[in-house]
Amino acid sequence: MKYISWNVNGLRACLNKGFEEFFHASQADVFCLQETKMQPGQVELSLPGYHQYWNSAIKKGYSGTAVFSKQEPVSVMYDIGDDAHVGEGRSITLEFPDHYLVTVYTPNAQRELARLSYRMEWEDAFRRYLKELDAKKPVVVCGDMNVAHQEIDLKNPKTNRGNAGFSDEERAKMTELLSSGFTDTFRYLHPDTTGVYSWWSYMFHAREKNAGWRIDYFLVSDRIAPLISEANIRTEIMGSDHCPVELVLKE
Repeated sequence: MKYISWNVNGLRACLNKGFEEFFHASQADVFCLQETKMQPGQVELSLPGYHQYWNSAIKKGYSGTAVFSKQEPVSVMYDIGDDAHVGEGRSITLEFPDHYLVTVYTPNAQRELARLSYRMEWEDAFRRYLKELDAKKPVVVCGDMNVAHQEIDLKNPKTNRGNAGFSDEERAKMTELLSSGFTDTFRYLHPDTTGVYSWWSYMFHAREKNAGWRIDYFLVSDRIAPLISEANIRTEIMGSDHCPVELVLKE
């Protein structure tokens, strides 16, 4: 089964930069988006053969997630089951017969870590939510998780330590999540690979210089880690400041 996740940083803009071409060429079974920045009805996507699910933020032009699935899910859940984290359209869960698929756009801690306390609350709530799902059946989690976990996951770790996305607090929460029963699929297959990132700043020609961060992930429940066949970061795909990430699981 093939999954793709992509923070498109505004779907309407990405549609003008090759989104549909990549979508159809990828032939994913499940295709997840983050940061759609859309309200319902602003775009009508024609994606024959796919069921569409959208979770938009109340605030216009902000956040938002979507999932397109060939297989119709058993059920669909929006947000993470906690009233404190509703309104920003940050998560969608599809339940399939043998697993859950969760896509997420994790809150950014922002400059000067202005939103770090909220981010820490989110992390704990999200981890609880995933563990509740995992107690029922295996989970595949994907999305922009807004953290480079280890120094190997960004170009300039020393100068970025303490910044949003590479604070000790955020990194510790990712460690805690993985330790609670989840596997980082890219590192499972590529434990020592360097220089492969999923996000680059629009400033300072960062993408040309490959001065990036790996902040987009596929995680899976530890017990299905042996099913990981491929875990790729599609750095050649343009259209956003993020590139798509990809997971293939053995049937």
